[in-house]
Amino acid sequence: MASIKEFNRGAWTAEEDRKLAEVIEINGPRRWKTIAAKAGLNRCGKSCRLRWMNYLRPNIKRGNITEQEEDLILRLHKLLGNRWSLIAGRIPGRTDNEIKNYWNSHLSKKINQVEKQNEGSRSSKRRRVIDHKANEEVKRGESSSNGGEDHSKVKFDDDDFFDFSNESPLTLEWLNKFLDLDNNNNSLCELS
Repeated sequence: MASIKEFNRGAWTAEEDRKLAEVIEINGPRRWKTIAAKAGLNRCGKSCRLRWMNYLRPNIKRGNITEQEEDLILRLHKLLGNRWSLIAGRIPGRTDNEIKNYWNSHLSKKINQVEKQNEGSRSSKRRRVIDHKANEEVKRGESSSNGGEDHSKVKFDDDDFFDFSNESPLTLEWLNKFLDLDNNNNSLCELS
């Protein structure tokens, strides 16, 4: 029976990094299994590829992520979700692994804190709108008992009531369905 070769799974040494970089300089970053063998490393091809892609490439940007990069990560994550390689492709010098780790350790926590704060302000804003409506109803009831005064002076802030800017896309799914139904009904009415 053939024995399975055991690869080194420990931390990379400076000597291994040097050997890997030299072989890649000669052969290019492809055929990782062959590169590992040519470099004389006791590493698998995947390990060599990840080491090169995430740590040794010359165009990798090291250091703290700037506010502009953080803002870009937030926007791209909102658009693309957890597609780290697509996000990293739009941020020069950053790796998908680094972006993913930064998201999981910093940004997701920051977003959760902001959402909790927004939830508190949204619920208090909704309470104010509901209280305002209840007060208007009471006023209407009092005015109708006082001889039926004109109700056209009642002010209702449509912009405040229909402000969905703090809603997440998942909670607005009902609105999209409603608008689709409304558009379908209008197009049916136009046909008849």
